[in-house]
Amino acid sequence: MRVNFRQQEIIEEFVKGLEKKFPEVKFMELSESPEDPDDLWVNVTRPASDHRMIELLEYCGGKSTDILLDYGYGILVMPVVSEPQMHAG
Repeated sequence: MRVNFRQQEIIEEFVKGLEKKFPEVKFMELSESPEDPDDLWVNVTRPASDHRMIELLEYCGGKSTDILLDYGYGILVMPVVSEPQMHAG
């Protein structure tokens, strides 16, 4: 997976804003989309509540669309269940 300097800057800014708005969400890893290697997935921990999950998806959907329109990069946030969350319930 290749990430250029501008993509790295955009991703860091995206994650910083995401973690500020959703402090319970933490960055996990960056991966390429299995459907298109030019698209990047920002994997983050999933919020515990469904309400926060919906808010997260709406926020990230808008930000991802802005990035695609402004810069032409497909960068999507993928909330995933982290290991501690799996064992908590």
